[in-house]
Amino acid sequence: MTNLTDLGIKAIRDGVASGEFTAREVAEGFNANVAAAADLNAFIVTTPDHALSAADAIDAKRAKGEALGSMGGVPIGMKDLFATKGVQTTAASHILEGFTPEYESTVSSNLWAAGAGMLGKLNLDQFAMGSSNETSYFGNVTSPWRRPDGSNTPMSPGGSSGGSSTAVSARLAPAATGTDTGGSIRQPAAFTGITGVKPTYGRCSRWGVVAFASSLDQAGPMAHDVTDCAIMLGAMAGFDPKDSTSLDMPVPDWEAALNSDLKGKKVGIPREYRVDGMDPEIEKSWEQGKAWLRDAGAEIVDISLPHTKYALPAYYIIAPAEASSNLARYDGVRYGLRDLPDGAGLQDMYAETRAAGFGDEVKRRILIGTYVLSAGFYDAYYNQAQKIRTLVAQDFEAAWSQCDVILAPTTPSASFGLGEKDDDPIGMYLNDVFAVPASLAGLPAMSVPCGVNSEGLPLGLQLVGPAFDEQGVMNAGLAIEERAGFTARAEKWW
Repeated sequence: MTNLTDLGIKAIRDGVASGEFTAREVAEGFNANVAAAADLNAFIVTTPDHALSAADAIDAKRAKGEALGSMGGVPIGMKDLFATKGVQTTAASHILEGFTPEYESTVSSNLWAAGAGMLGKLNLDQFAMGSSNETSYFGNVTSPWRRPDGSNTPMSPGGSSGGSSTAVSARLAPAATGTDTGGSIRQPAAFTGITGVKPTYGRCSRWGVVAFASSLDQAGPMAHDVTDCAIMLGAMAGFDPKDSTSLDMPVPDWEAALNSDLKGKKVGIPREYRVDGMDPEIEKSWEQGKAWLRDAGAEIVDISLPHTKYALPAYYIIAPAEASSNLARYDGVRYGLRDLPDGAGLQDMYAETRAAGFGDEVKRRILIGTYVLSAGFYDAYYNQAQKIRTLVAQDFEAAWSQCDVILAPTTPSASFGLGEKDDDPIGMYLNDVFAVPASLAGLPAMSVPCGVNSEGLPLGLQLVGPAFDEQGVMNAGLAIEERAGFTARAEKWW
């Protein structure tokens, strides 16, 4: 029998349904991998019993001839930003350590209803703020990939969904949930050689997901390939009246409609994404992507997104502003950490709790956000950034009259070593330079692996499509996937 932990969502679902193996056998295999991979620090909490009980329920359904669901028998990792009833949910922050929700997020509820089980809660950058998974209170996540130079430098799995990307890449889970505010699904997917999809804003409910920037946050799947992402996104998505931004639209059967034939389609290449000093290997992979899409029948056209250079600065005003508002609720009063020195008053409790509970990056973004929302600066910064956001969205709208999908690099570089950018927060923020524009516009986008660089580290290509056209994005992604034939895997060292 094939090693079950090498299988993805579709292979597991179909194998369980056909009786080739049981859901319990799958869960046991992945539980063992999780237990043996402590050095990666991908999980904050493991829930092997949850995975086994969900698997037993699927096996019982199969024995009765009942429908198993689109994720039947598939154990997954859950990013620790999603509230899970009875299981600690921390957003990787000390301020929420020990918090156990009495409710379940809509996305996780949808996945359990589709037959999935939970292997555990995955590590992330604290409150999803970071691009390297080095801001978690529970320690850095380490990528399973290594440079082949013998240095054994621990590598970044990307962020903020670094626990998710590491878990999937290292075969600790066949798939995982991620969230993407400015690239936090796509960038870690590119760094670890997996596939990740950020759907249209509103496609997946935000209810029960710890908020970072509410007008940008969007949940999505991270898995081995495009088909698995299509299956998982179908299980995650759907209208939710508890989320006022939720799209009241039917969920398409993305898996059934996957088609890598791009005849008649136009692929736009934004000239503004050719930044000065671009890594030549990134540029080479971009050229290769164009050739693959041309081979799939698409026409390659040059397009302009003129306000691209303003997108990242605008994002780093809007996102921290929303974060400073969202994180005001963590004050030591109702839940989570409470730091109350003897004789201290209410204001002292607020100050002490937040000083002890939030990490440096979270504090940095709260300070930025509070500053740009303050009297005298609101118009100069926040309102200006919102105007830029509108212009970025209008750029994309104009582009859709010329093309059906946009191709760009996912990241400006391959993964870097943990600690190599500690003293350069601006350099860290630049990791999201290609990802942020689609987030500001609320558009569907994905990263697919396209090869490795000269250091043997994965590279990803990004596809962006019009609102609601996840199908077009995934079809183009499938065309690249089929031609790239990416099979590279991290050599096991953990």
